[in-house]
Amino acid sequence: QVQLVDSGGGLVPAGGSLRLSCAASGRTFSSYAMGWFRQAPGKDREFVAAISWSGGNTYYADSVKGRFTISRDNAKNTVYLQMNSLNPEDTAVYYCAAKTVGMWNTHPASYNYWGQGTHVTVSS
Repeated sequence: QVQLVDSGGGLVPAGGSLRLSCAASGRTFSSYAMGWFRQAPGKDREFVAAISWSGGNTYYADSVKGRFTISRDNAKNTVYLQMNSLNPEDTAVYYCAAKTVGMWNTHPASYNYWGQGTHVTVSS
């Protein structure tokens, strides 16, 4: 029904930037709330950012606010996460996720579909 493919991860030095992309299938992409989550080794998956179906509302975890920007291009069925001023604490596998019912939230269990994950490693 819904397939998400996230990409754009890699190795970047501290202070650098990366842009993650998440390409979604489905004819109802514009109605999805979309989120980004991350999971570091040995840690729980945590919320990073979310965006409403229209792109008019965004929400960020305190740890990334002011450094990361989530956006979406519904015409391209794609959501982005621009990550600036990266530090080693940002090292994790990043996952995009779709919430097909209701507004965004910070709870992984509320999201219906997930990408395969893209690795982000920030060197120190």
